[in-house]
Amino acid sequence: MQDRVEIRQVQLLSDDWGVLKKTTFALRMADGGWDVQTRETYDRGNGATLLLYNRARRTVVLTRQFRLPAYVNGHDGFLVETAAGLLDGASPEERIRAEVEEETGYRVGTVRRLWDAFMSPGSVTERLHFFVAEYEPRDRVAAGGGVAEEGERLDVLELDVDAALSMVGTGIVDGKTIMLLQYAQIHLFAPRGMMILIAGPYRSGTDDDPDRIRQNVAAMEACVMPLYEAGHLPVLGEWLALPTVRLAGSNKAGDAVYDAVFHPHAQRLLERCDAVLRIEGASAGADLMVATAKRLGKRVYASLDEIPPA
Repeated sequence: MQDRVEIRQVQLLSDDWGVLKKTTFALRMADGGWDVQTRETYDRGNGATLLLYNRARRTVVLTRQFRLPAYVNGHDGFLVETAAGLLDGASPEERIRAEVEEETGYRVGTVRRLWDAFMSPGSVTERLHFFVAEYEPRDRVAAGGGVAEEGERLDVLELDVDAALSMVGTGIVDGKTIMLLQYAQIHLFAPRGMMILIAGPYRSGTDDDPDRIRQNVAAMEACVMPLYEAGHLPVLGEWLALPTVRLAGSNKAGDAVYDAVFHPHAQRLLERCDAVLRIEGASAGADLMVATAKRLGKRVYASLDEIPPA
């Protein structure tokens, strides 16, 4: 790739807290010509960030501090964040342990590295290293709050993880924190008990034969007790839709009243559910439930084995 980029000129604009440069460079195009561009880059060094979590208590430790760049861009400036800091020549693992203790007061041992990411690659050179670490109350050896001599005055927040996730986009608008909270939601914390709609063939492939319909219902109901014993609330759309269809005046499956009520009723139920378990078997109705769930941002599972216990 280096033969596609030529640095033509570099001008130092500022060297204070970070290094601001103006660079003229050229990119080789597909036809062999060169596209000359000028950009400014801000180099403040690489950094690391870490989410402290307690799986048993379902809590995370975050900080709140004033950020001038957010303030001048219309925010009140007080951002809720994961602990983070610049490497300053140390390894990411070494630096993030020290930073976590300085900011939160928690002394962590093992940290788990997740990934590296460029957070604002259009102008900032920083590569941020992401970590998670589990903590216990006994690990808090100091009050935290940051290093006052460096202008740090942080509040330490211990939040329920679901409360923290509910703040994303409103009370939490920091990118690195959102990424780590969403990672925690998927990989670190078992969900609370979910209401799960079990979707599969009902009339499909039966020619409306009652025995074959009962077999389809039995296949869906076979998932009920495993889900219930795992701490979830399983439900079949048929359990609620069929009585409603009858009360609406349907005379048989597939008539106009049935079609107007059956699947729409299940879709209304799905709006109240947290997830869908799609069992095997061709079914346009079950596929509709899956599509609706995805549109609503619900989880979709293809087998019982995919669903973690509550």
